[in-house]
Amino acid sequence: MSKIPFTGKSPQARQQKQVVSSDPLQPAEAYNPEHPLLEDPDALAIRLAESEDFLRRNKNVLLGLAAVVILAVAGAFGYYLWRSSQDTKAQAAMFRAVSYWEADSLQKAMKGDGRNLGLERVASEYSGTAAGNLANFYAGVAALKEGKYKEAVDYLEDFSSDDLLVQARAYALLGDAHLELNQPKEAADFYNKAANHNANEYFSPGYLLKEATARELAKDYAGAVTAYDKILNDYPAAAEAGEAKQYKARDEAMSGK
Repeated sequence: MSKIPFTGKSPQARQQKQVVSSDPLQPAEAYNPEHPLLEDPDALAIRLAESEDFLRRNKNVLLGLAAVVILAVAGAFGYYLWRSSQDTKAQAAMFRAVSYWEADSLQKAMKGDGRNLGLERVASEYSGTAAGNLANFYAGVAALKEGKYKEAVDYLEDFSSDDLLVQARAYALLGDAHLELNQPKEAADFYNKAANHNANEYFSPGYLLKEATARELAKDYAGAVTAYDKILNDYPAAAEAGEAKQYKARDEAMSGK
């Protein structure tokens, strides 16, 4: 039998201890303090001891988790710095290539001049950077001008832009490349994307006219009529409206309408 004396701090005493309210009109059994740990020093001591024991038993795990968090934060910050430095290098590398591109020296723009990188290497070696992304656009246009339509598709599909007009232009160029590859349906779909990506009265009518032409080549006359209708209904004042009205009647006849 245990010889632990029955004191005010013994477990038995804590079990039998009655919590007394500071309000004499409130029954003792109904009193439930809002912060029992603050009301009962013994309970607070037990809770602290349990917390210390938990920390002692799981010290290695907690230290490991802390190390993982620190490494993750440090890694993310380091990656951000690395990406920033890579983008700066890519912009410097493509400066000369863009100069050649603007001068229509497409071979040097794509391959470089022996001292400076061309668009091909900037796009591949600095992929994932803003400059590398832009290099895909320039390279796609250059490949299209050189008649390398499959390469143009590859570069332009790797390009994306938050600038709505530039992205629409990239879609239209993809349409041009597919049309040259004798893929009129794919071309028409890209022209449609271009026309509806930030649709506006300045560029959308022209893209829709190209879409209609591509659908005619694909023998999708009903689709061509739909494109012409969009020009006439949404952009009646556009210069393309005259052609749309003229060719719509022909395609309606071809589609059996």
